[in-house]
Amino acid sequence: MSKTDLIIIGGGAAGLMAGCAAGELGLKTLVLERKAKPGRKLLMCGNSRCNLTTNISDDRMVQMFGNPVGPFLEPALKAFTPSMLQRWFAANGLKTVVKAGNKVYPHTERAADVLALFTDLLRDQNISLACSSVVQALEKTKNGFRVTADNFVVESSYVLIATGGISYPKTGSVGDGQEWAKMLGHTVSPYRPGLAGFEVDPQVMKGRIGKIYEKVLVDVLVNGTSVGQTRGVYEIEKWGVGGTALTDASRIVARKNLKDYRLLIDFQNGKTEEIRPIKTRGIKEAMVTVGGVALGEINFQTLESKKCRGLYFAGEVLDVDGPTGGYNLQAAFSTARLAVASIGKRCGKKGFQPLEKESKKSAPPARGSKRNYRRKR
Repeated sequence: MSKTDLIIIGGGAAGLMAGCAAGELGLKTLVLERKAKPGRKLLMCGNSRCNLTTNISDDRMVQMFGNPVGPFLEPALKAFTPSMLQRWFAANGLKTVVKAGNKVYPHTERAADVLALFTDLLRDQNISLACSSVVQALEKTKNGFRVTADNFVVESSYVLIATGGISYPKTGSVGDGQEWAKMLGHTVSPYRPGLAGFEVDPQVMKGRIGKIYEKVLVDVLVNGTSVGQTRGVYEIEKWGVGGTALTDASRIVARKNLKDYRLLIDFQNGKTEEIRPIKTRGIKEAMVTVGGVALGEINFQTLESKKCRGLYFAGEVLDVDGPTGGYNLQAAFSTARLAVASIGKRCGKKGFQPLEKESKKSAPPARGSKRNYRRKR
């Protein structure tokens, strides 16, 4: 039976960033991914363009996440801010660009290049990535943890669960991390679909299927009073209504557990439309999962479990979710790095090397790096 410092379970956005962070600190680490290839959901982000984050301050991002997610994420977002994330990618050979709405993308606008950067870094830093490795059991031992997969058993001093939510299960997010958390004493908040469209009365869509309205304002109403407001695009689909303004509204509905509500849509021309949705689309189609490992059972300064010493969490496996526009990837990356930094400190490792301030000119790849992800035409 082999032993390592850290086992990261999950090879998505949070798990891959955690593996790279562990490599930076010199931690002996194994990343386990249940699918044949890592980063399946990452490849879908931003219509495969990979909206990495939003180019705003960490304080503003905390505010945009709202309660209770924002305050919980604050230490992670301050330790690895949106601007630091952009500098990190540039330093490792993939420059970023800021598009409309302050959305940040890789300059190639290819999610595949983001995934390639992560896997290249894992290889260069001697971090082991084992795909097609379905974890069957996670057990607490006297000196750490024992992880049993289909064909091997490995022990470690620390475990970081980064298995994601339960939306898009074909990508590997099936809720196993939350089940292990339960077995180790944690509470899991009920799952709800976040960032999903709404099913509505067919009369709402009649004669307008395919219509897109830009820059609408949406109020989520309960008994005629607004309990949340969103801005963005409103789209009429064959199955119902969507677009960024509506999907962000669905997150408010899920977070507040609303049952009887209406959507008041304010168009740029001054007209309004009020909709009473039948329901939100199913969680398997949602961009993010609302619900997960309860935040009150996690030390938000370190992301270590309060129930099981040495167990850490990162990303959407937690009851953490944000609006559209790169917030959820930023949360995954920031929580991953804070968790690994906390583990590294306990292993006697020094902190991460400071990132150089970004100049007005695009930063070149870090010295010694041969990676250069170019736009393909």
